[in-house]
Amino acid sequence: MRLVLQRVKEAQVKVAGTIIGQIGPGLLVFVAVARDDQKSQADYLIKKITELRIFEDTQGKMNVSAMEAAAQFLVVSQFTLYGNCDKGRRPSFDQAADPAKGEELYNYFVAQLRASGAKVETGQFRAMMDLSLINNGPVTLIVDSK
Repeated sequence: MRLVLQRVKEAQVKVAGTIIGQIGPGLLVFVAVARDDQKSQADYLIKKITELRIFEDTQGKMNVSAMEAAAQFLVVSQFTLYGNCDKGRRPSFDQAADPAKGEELYNYFVAQLRASGAKVETGQFRAMMDLSLINNGPVTLIVDSK
């Protein structure tokens, strides 16, 4: 699995012009599932992103975890994170999971993140989505499960 994390002041996702997910301060999390991923990768990533110290303490240093900061999460599926642009002019998505497996692990990821006690909003799997956000920092990180 591959995640792109963006620390945000706020973020929202719309489908067909309707807001379906919206958060205040926290993390916008783009999630991509690879062909060979298992639930263990999702479990690893949830622990990683909830404990990653990327929020500022009183001295302005990134020293506070998402859970300590009571950060909210907006989780959006994005298989294009596995796009390979090495050859030709069209990305290859051979490494991405098929839609059924991708949706299963995406839903598992969301459920386990909610079980951690975090406030979690989501996009809609396989939908055309419009996202807006105010990136805080900016802080943008890539986290892989492998």
